[in-house]
Order: sequence, then structure tokens, then C-alpha cells
Amino acid sequence: MMHDLNQIVEMIRELKLSGKSIVFTNGCFDILHRGHVAYLQSAKDLGDILIVGMNTDASVKRLKGNDRPVNTLEDRVYVLSALKSVDYVIPFDEDTPLTLIQSIHPDILVKGGDYTLDTIIGAKEVLAHGGKVEVIPFVEGKSTTSIIDAIKRV
Repeated sequence: MMHDLNQIVEMIRELKLSGKSIVFTNGCFDILHRGHVAYLQSAKDLGDILIVGMNTDASVKRLKGNDRPVNTLEDRVYVLSALKSVDYVIPFDEDTPLTLIQSIHPDILVKGGDYTLDTIIGAKEVLAHGGKVEVIPFVEGKSTTSIIDAIKRV
């Protein structure tokens, strides 16, 4: 189920008042694979509530090229929302999730292993309000691009 920013901000306010820690991550999640699932499970293990910012179709196209996304936003949200590790999915149309991060004020911001603290959008904002930033290693050999490349070779 997709949520809009106002819904999420209100829910987070209530969750934080009840002592829950909020974890945020983001991505395209175009073709869900083992690497994604492991990453999202690890992110969820860091706190109580996992919120995933998901790039809209237009945003994915700008970031990944005209052949992407393979799956529509509606389909990607549906699949991601079915994972027990994911509590909420919120789409964003910008190229980065900075506006979401600034609105949500997560306790923990998570990104994948190809990022460093210096390259994570929103890291300084999360750290400035007392939050943490975590980098989760990739599952070796698992990526959407490698799946698409393998399909093209068939």
C-alpha cells in the first residue's frame, strides 16, 4: 500500500511518541531479488519500523535510462509492501529522497554497500538531529542490472 507524505509524517509522530525507532531507506526496487530482500531484512533489524522511499517511474527513468523501470511503480510498491520487513512504502518523484528524509526525520538512515557516509543523501541531516547512518553490505553478485543483462543474453 502506498502512503503519501502527510500520512507518513503523522504516523511517524505517533510511533515516535510510543517509543518506536524509525528506519528509512530508499531505492528503485525495480526487479526484486535476493540482494534486495536481504538488505531490507537487515535494515528492519536496526529498528522498529522500516519506511522505504521508492522512486517513481519518471524518477527511475531519469536515473537508470529509458529502458527502466521494468515494473511500474504500482507493481513495485505491491511487491515490496508484501515483505514482512517493510512497514510503509512512500513514492518520491525527485532524483533524491532528501525531502522525504527531512520530513520524516528517521532515527536511522540506511543505504547499500556502494555508498559511504560522505555520499549518502540526507546523512548530515539525520546525524544533525541525533540519528544514525548505517551502510549495509551488498549480497555479492545480486543486482537488478546483472539480472537484466542475463536476460538480454538469452
